[in-house]
Amino acid sequence: MAASLSTGLDVHFAIPQSDTKRPIFFTRGKFTIYCNSSKSSSKPPQNPPVKRTPSLSEQLQPLSTTTLPKKDQAGLLSKPKSTWVNPTKPKRSVLSLQRQTRSPYAYNPKVRELKLFANKLSDCDNSEEAFLSVLEEIPLEPTRENALLILNSLKPWQKTHLFFNWIKTKNLFPMETIFYNVTMKSLRFGRQFELIEELANEMVSNEIPLDNITYSTIITCAKRCNLFDKAVEWFERMYKTGLMPDEVTYSAVLDVYAKLGKAEEVVSLYERGVASGWKPDPIAFSVLAKMYGEAGDYDGIRYVLQEMKSLGVRPNLVVYNTLLEAMGKAGKPGLARSLFQELLESGLTPNEKTLTSLAKIYGKARWAKDALELWEEMKSKNWPMDFILYNTLLTMCADIGLVEEAEQLFMDMKKSQHCRPDSWSYTAMLKIYGSGGNVGKAMEFFEEMSEVGVELNVMGTTCLIQCLGKAGRIDELVKVFSVSVEHGIKPDDRLCGCLLSVVSRCESGADVDKVLACLHRANPRLVGFVKLIEEEVYCLDTVKEEFKGIISDTKDDARRPFCNCLIDICLSKNLNERAHDLLYLGTLYGLYPGLYNKTADEWSLDVRSLSVGAAQTALEEWMGTLAKTIKHEEALPLLFSAQTGTGTHKFSQGLSNSFASHLKKLAAPFRQSEEKAGCFVAKREDLVPWLQSRLQT
Repeated sequence: MAASLSTGLDVHFAIPQSDTKRPIFFTRGKFTIYCNSSKSSSKPPQNPPVKRTPSLSEQLQPLSTTTLPKKDQAGLLSKPKSTWVNPTKPKRSVLSLQRQTRSPYAYNPKVRELKLFANKLSDCDNSEEAFLSVLEEIPLEPTRENALLILNSLKPWQKTHLFFNWIKTKNLFPMETIFYNVTMKSLRFGRQFELIEELANEMVSNEIPLDNITYSTIITCAKRCNLFDKAVEWFERMYKTGLMPDEVTYSAVLDVYAKLGKAEEVVSLYERGVASGWKPDPIAFSVLAKMYGEAGDYDGIRYVLQEMKSLGVRPNLVVYNTLLEAMGKAGKPGLARSLFQELLESGLTPNEKTLTSLAKIYGKARWAKDALELWEEMKSKNWPMDFILYNTLLTMCADIGLVEEAEQLFMDMKKSQHCRPDSWSYTAMLKIYGSGGNVGKAMEFFEEMSEVGVELNVMGTTCLIQCLGKAGRIDELVKVFSVSVEHGIKPDDRLCGCLLSVVSRCESGADVDKVLACLHRANPRLVGFVKLIEEEVYCLDTVKEEFKGIISDTKDDARRPFCNCLIDICLSKNLNERAHDLLYLGTLYGLYPGLYNKTADEWSLDVRSLSVGAAQTALEEWMGTLAKTIKHEEALPLLFSAQTGTGTHKFSQGLSNSFASHLKKLAAPFRQSEEKAGCFVAKREDLVPWLQSRLQT
């Protein structure tokens, strides 16, 4: 066994003081690193080793409490500025590979004969009886070198395991670490972690040393089998022995910690590895980028880029793809665009995954110009296209409203042999035509789906019903809903919200009844609530309890749309007071966070997430509150503003235009801001007299 060496390091981590918002990740303290060396130390250690070595998790724990904030908070890593190194001792590399010397079997003249025999073993039946029968024909005596060559040449993991067990039963020579390592690597290929762990425990029982390769094989196999807790367990056991991980093991364990959601351990292990001399590879940076991306942590992503540049690590295509995906989740289209340009300038060619990530980002951000430029560049440079990329581009066109480009893409898919349009392809086209109000084209695609045998999904049904509802073609809407349900479509909350929206637009009672009949098949309780708020005998407490129950049973992303539509329904029935009650309930249950905002200089109303009717109701509610403030002679700011947003979609309904019309109807002194589109502003000296005049009427 290699000699054990321990040393206490006093590590100083400099914390930049320029950014006060940045959390402190590292403190000054001591920790002990144990490692093996093939040579004995010339000097005895100054401090004798303690009886019990703390586990890795215990050593990382003091760092974990200060490295990152809680899960729902993003943090920026702090790179240590200096690490104390004993100048009297040479710097030890972080990579301490206890690898075996080259076996003399490489020079064996009988290598070809033994490899042919290994092939024969690999091709025989998988039964133990057939395998042992072939073994009787072994051409040479199974010496250590010959046995190792055969073991290393066997392909199926089952044969490797059988041959390994056969060697042990023969007891011809001592079983060394290298035999276990070769067998474990074959078992790892077959994802046989239980067998690998049995062999590892056998090595411990027989006092056969586990080296760096052994631990690396165990840990990476556990990771491949998604046994992340096992990977951490064996990494900690490795750490206790004093063996330092190699670059593969470091990257694997970083990924394991990230998958377990242990961000603190990822940070601590990364920083400790770098401080020990480890140079992270692109895989390690991919792990960090993915972790920060899933958390939507832009500062973390930026830190990864800075670290790669400072360490001189050139990103490969895998890292670029991971970073692009992370930036999409963090909502940073500008940074994604810059990174894509950097990718091209580095000489790399984007693949399907690269282009898919970028198309998703541009579509989500509604960047029509950049999306069109990307599409033109893809065509001119003949970049690769796959099925997922085609559908992503179609969805991007639907998000932005690029009709002609979507039609061309769809025709290309029809001509393709490997990327024929599927349910999602047709759904994107239904969304495009539905948003544009092209009912004829939308129904044409609906009929075509039935003809070519493409199943309609719930999203396609929702898009088509929305289109028919806007056009007032209620009978066709009922037909589409019925056909969809008969074909196995299960209406979700988004489809129910769409039907609720159609109800708010219906002008005749007969049409309302038809749509409510469809909604009743999907959500009877919601229909009951619509009837409840329309009853002559009205009790707010009853409405409040029923509203709370409905919202609790609804998915988060559909709760606010439900409330918006219910307010619109009240306004369509001239039940204005009940519309205000629903806005109050929506605010009470957290559906409209940030609706009203106050600073010392400005009070504002933000209606960007509201429907037209709900926005008008919120404005009236706000004006009423301001009027009471004036009546009580309370202090007011100099400026008031209302934000509607601009609507970046080509077929946006135009909340801003409707809101402006309502302000004009009220003769309110709000004017469109010259500096910011979709923002209406009013000065105190103009708004106060107008509100006072309304109080007198």
